[in-house]
Amino acid sequence: MTALAVRRMAAITIKESLQILRDPSSILIGFILPVFLTLLSGYSTNLDITDLSIGLVLEDGSPEARSLAAAFTATTSFSVHAGRDRREFLDDMAMGRIRGLVVIPQTFGRDLSRMGAADAKSADVPFQVIADGSEPNTATFLQNYAQGVWLSWMEIRAQQNGEAFTQLVEVAPRTWFNQELLSLNSLLPGGMAINLTLIGALLTALVVAREWERGTMEALLATPIGPLELLVGKLLPYFVLGLAALGICLLLTLAVFHVPYRGSALALVAVSSVFLISALALGLFISTAAKNQFVASQIAILSAFLPAYFLSGYVFEPSGMPLPVRLLTHVIAAKYYVSCLKTLFLAGDAWPLLWPNIGGMAAIAAVLLALTLTKTRRRIA
Repeated sequence: MTALAVRRMAAITIKESLQILRDPSSILIGFILPVFLTLLSGYSTNLDITDLSIGLVLEDGSPEARSLAAAFTATTSFSVHAGRDRREFLDDMAMGRIRGLVVIPQTFGRDLSRMGAADAKSADVPFQVIADGSEPNTATFLQNYAQGVWLSWMEIRAQQNGEAFTQLVEVAPRTWFNQELLSLNSLLPGGMAINLTLIGALLTALVVAREWERGTMEALLATPIGPLELLVGKLLPYFVLGLAALGICLLLTLAVFHVPYRGSALALVAVSSVFLISALALGLFISTAAKNQFVASQIAILSAFLPAYFLSGYVFEPSGMPLPVRLLTHVIAAKYYVSCLKTLFLAGDAWPLLWPNIGGMAAIAAVLLALTLTKTRRRIA
């Protein structure tokens, strides 16, 4: 590259930087949108189930039945509404005000006295759990947690009665990387990738589309500047703005939502830089096809945000998707970035995992830049 080419590229970079400072929409996308999206993600995408509303039907008045009912009431995972007849809760179940019923039948105390501790813990549980299947995850949680409350109550009861109570299989669970099993620790790093996808695409798509609307792009293309110089000169200021948006997202994630970060700053900047280039390149490519801001914003949402949200593994695991859709996920840059961010936040600098993802993002960025360069050359010609 000649010195003159560098000067032309620097001139475009300075011109774009001044344009960013004068343009309120760039400030809005670069600084306000990351705050809004991060807070929205943090407060709305929490999959942890706490204080689940259930109905507790206590049909039996025996001390054992009341003791088991007290065990359900004491847990913080359930918000228990007690009653004597299951018919009291039918409307609440139908309206979704409660997510299930725990029914302790009239025969509970009598059946329990007939069974030894070993029988009760293993098979015929003498109470009923009715779960709302319209939300399968919540229903599974209710059934499993009710089983856990039952086993804990049986163990405490056996100890109080001086009986032996041994588990048929003793499970010693160990959780790596996210010991508290908080969904926020996994979702918010993925949410950063989705936010930066939208911000990066909008930054370049809208601003360049505005130039097409005002006619300044044609004037720029009439100058001696080359397509590559124009492309790099336009990308650099928005790349810096994208890194600033990343810093805002990271700061809010750490300070407001207390998500732990175990990787290094160098690794985060490296993977984010490659991803930002792909997101900005997508915006530039959109801007070559759309010559007004409304169309550019619509295309950016359809081609960047929605595929990133549904196909990146942010919420929905790609391994559970049909094969054609699973193959499609490999051309979504956010898929690789989500994997990188989850690795950096939860495990640290695991470079054997990071390098393939960096390679995937770099390949997508190279293809998008090549397409944009080719289309820009045609316009100049």
